[in-house]
Amino acid sequence: MKVAVVGATGLVGSEMLTVLAERNFPVTELIPVASERSKGKEIEFKGKKYKVVTAQDAIALKPDVALFSAGGSTSTEFAPLFAEAGITVIDNSSAWRMDPSKKLIVPEVNGDVLTAEDKIIANPNCSTIQMVVVMKPLHEKYKIKRVVVSTYQSVTGTGVAAVKQLNDERAGIDGEKAYPHQIDLNVIPQIDVFQDNGYTKEEMKMIKETNKIMRDDSIRVTATTVRIPVIGGHSESVNIEFENDFDLQEVRDLLAAQEGIIVVDNPAKLEYPMPKDAHGKDEVFVGRIRRDESQDKTLNLWVVADNLRKGAATNAVQVAELLHKKQLIG
Repeated sequence: MKVAVVGATGLVGSEMLTVLAERNFPVTELIPVASERSKGKEIEFKGKKYKVVTAQDAIALKPDVALFSAGGSTSTEFAPLFAEAGITVIDNSSAWRMDPSKKLIVPEVNGDVLTAEDKIIANPNCSTIQMVVVMKPLHEKYKIKRVVVSTYQSVTGTGVAAVKQLNDERAGIDGEKAYPHQIDLNVIPQIDVFQDNGYTKEEMKMIKETNKIMRDDSIRVTATTVRIPVIGGHSESVNIEFENDFDLQEVRDLLAAQEGIIVVDNPAKLEYPMPKDAHGKDEVFVGRIRRDESQDKTLNLWVVADNLRKGAATNAVQVAELLHKKQLIG
């Protein structure tokens, strides 16, 4: 299969190449795509070198599928051009997520909705992805009424400039800033820009995307998203209120049986998910599973995933795998 990776020189694009190789996706020809200034650079994939081309060049090469991770403006401009050429686009930006005509896909949760007509498919926000994977089996069994989520998000979610700021600050270097405040030895309770309602754009993404992916607007979601000085891995404290009561052991069993989840929940041995343990992994890790003793039918969870993997690159590749399995591409 001919596969284009748009934004191949970026953090997520590089991770996409790694994931494609690790998961043995059937790539017969790779088309790495980046901006004009990167044209001609070489990218190595599975021992072979490929020259970076522009988006226009890539369309002419007619890949079967294009994984986009080059920002919203690039996706808005070029995804429709790829789609018009018959190329299936899986887009990691926020450009198409809330477009009612586009599917927003986490394969384990709502992959069943994909059809041959879907030529632009949106990859959800990283923090939403790991949460809905956990929500799915619980919603099916107990019916979720309300979710309160607080996130603890890695600087890699912002990009290379944020990683550099953190490393510079740790080294005592006064360099360029990706954030309006120091991030080392600090937490910043702001991810993306503030909206008129006092929430940030990231928080509103989590709210709206969750309803769309779960196909249930009755689920009420409220979010507080926070940037922390960690390189790699988002963590979430998730409080879920159900319509029906639950048994804790049954909750653990449901989560352990869900594709893509690993339960790490043994307080007696101080075992619980941490970003460092999720690094480089494709699964979502869940622990600290306990009742909310302040309210009936309510559960507390701690959810961790590698934001560049399941939160971005892996999810996009899994969408491509599902399309291939359904014979919708390739």
